[in-house]
Amino acid sequence: MTATLIWILVVLVAVGLYLSWTAGRLDRLHARIDAARAALDAQLLRRASVAQELATSGVLDPAASMVLYEAAHAARQAEEELREVAESELSQALRAVFADAPQVDVVREAPGGEAAAHELAEAVRRVPMARRFHNDAVGAARRLREHRKVRWFRLAGHAPFPPAFEMDDEPPAALVERAA
Repeated sequence: MTATLIWILVVLVAVGLYLSWTAGRLDRLHARIDAARAALDAQLLRRASVAQELATSGVLDPAASMVLYEAAHAARQAEEELREVAESELSQALRAVFADAPQVDVVREAPGGEAAAHELAEAVRRVPMARRFHNDAVGAARRLREHRKVRWFRLAGHAPFPPAFEMDDEPPAALVERAA
């Protein structure tokens, strides 16, 4: 009888340790999502800021400046629910403004344009990487949260289900090619 109780106790302790380890893993994934989201927000803000600076620098023609400025301003001021759409529109505006290589050359030839074009190209290049890191962390957390043991034992607590950040982040080819 005591041997059976000891085995039951050992099994319960092992199950408890496994559930505790799983809850810790889930907590670390949520922390990774928070860090990745902060990095993504920083890269998106950097891209919008550089685009806004370039739009107000007087280097671009007035129509391109207005399109780029409005898209960058909308991306910086967007509510959380509309952020993906605003960031996608900024990507589209960047592709429209820098659709051809001569436009990039005009920016580079202006005083301070070389640095501005390089900074914008770097910002545009980093956004897809930051978004990929964020969405990879979200995917890992979602896969773990879908397991029965996590749902049955409520190992996620009251943490909301993590959303992925979906946006159009394709960089303007002429800008990225010239920066490389």
